[in-house]
Amino acid sequence: MTTPLWTLTAGAMAQQIAAGETSSVAIVQSSLDRIAEINPRLNCFCFVFGERALEQARRADQAVADGRPLGPLHGVPIAIKDLTATKGDRTTLGSYSHEHWVPDYDSVIVERMHAAGAIVVGKTTTPEFAYSSFTRSPLWGATRNPWNPELNPGGSSGGSAVAVAAGCVPLAEGTDMGGSVRIPASYCGLVGLKPAFGRIPIDVVPSSWDTIHHFGPLARTIDDARLFLLAAAGYDDRDALSLTATIDWTAPIVRDVRGLRLAIDLDLGDYVVDSQVEREVLAAAAALADAGAIVEEVDLGWTREVADAWSEHWSVYLAAWFGHTLPEFGDKMDPTVKRLIEHGLKLDAVTFKRLEISRNAAWAKLAAVHRDYDALLCPTMAQLPLPIDTDEYGEYRTEPDGRYHALDMTSQFNFTSPCPALSVPAGWSDEGLPVGLQIITRKDRDDVALQIGATVERVRPWADRRPAI
Repeated sequence: MTTPLWTLTAGAMAQQIAAGETSSVAIVQSSLDRIAEINPRLNCFCFVFGERALEQARRADQAVADGRPLGPLHGVPIAIKDLTATKGDRTTLGSYSHEHWVPDYDSVIVERMHAAGAIVVGKTTTPEFAYSSFTRSPLWGATRNPWNPELNPGGSSGGSAVAVAAGCVPLAEGTDMGGSVRIPASYCGLVGLKPAFGRIPIDVVPSSWDTIHHFGPLARTIDDARLFLLAAAGYDDRDALSLTATIDWTAPIVRDVRGLRLAIDLDLGDYVVDSQVEREVLAAAAALADAGAIVEEVDLGWTREVADAWSEHWSVYLAAWFGHTLPEFGDKMDPTVKRLIEHGLKLDAVTFKRLEISRNAAWAKLAAVHRDYDALLCPTMAQLPLPIDTDEYGEYRTEPDGRYHALDMTSQFNFTSPCPALSVPAGWSDEGLPVGLQIITRKDRDDVALQIGATVERVRPWADRRPAI
């Protein structure tokens, strides 16, 4: 039986296209066929560019025949989140307020993907304004988890995660402002990276002067995430805060943790963590210890204050960027995003500035751990995926014993944004649902995060395990 082309990694696709072993046309057609099969069931794409993608694939094949220089993703189909500007294509942000917006420019990351030879086959669903860890919007409806279509896939880059997990594309772009790459990576069994702040120039929001926003890859393998960074990372003066310091992404990631010191804080001080999540994260940590790392439990010293401060911060930015849409489109908005915007509009500047005090304290405690350890390990999500019709915000509450019952354990690490945060599959629940391990490394050390993730991939492999959809 011939293995379908859509099951190949991005790296394998690029290698086979460059070697003439297969064509970009064949691979792109396989991707489009898979989208046509999957999308009616999972709703991960809001736009598909079939004819254009095939024409670009024909040009990619001609470039190979002509012997021209090829980029690292030459002829490979990818997906872009419906938050990120693509020239001449509707980019709705999951909102009626932008339903007919057609940007006249490509985002920096889209430019770089084109330059690397990638072919954008479509745009993926996002909750309205990318505000939620569930991917559902008034405009496009709910996106479903490929491991169980009755469950949510995480968000806000849920469409991108589902597209990769279900085999529609091998690689997709996401944005991460509070876990929006790592959350769906955890729930869909993928690699999801929030790179160091500024590693990839950010231009999907009206201001690039904030410091919680990141582009990042959703991929099946660590090496595909590396290829994404090879294509996308690097300074651009359209983002004044983008990094000038570089990492060489041309070589494969080292898959060895011997000598690394790893700290683990299972509940970040006060989270209620599902017992199956705890079991799989501890098993992944033990496997890293067996592979030669020194793994020790620590108390990071954080409390719920860090997550709450991030939430206040986020509501102010939603208000600043999208508050002007309320008078005309408020009645068509997701009620929760409307409520968050209204809350943000009421916060005064001094209250907002004081959030930096909590942020600074959180940084100091994480930095203290990083002085002794190469990385901090913890769950990505405290709970397993929930039904798609769950009231997400009803899941965030204080238990009688004072512990925090919440879904994600990610947003705090957007407050400590210079530190990369990677989610990789740690294992599987009793029902076969993915569980994510989160790896947070020292400032700007994306390479170490991927090194640890690559070792988990070696000792607890996941890439060949696919949802039966």
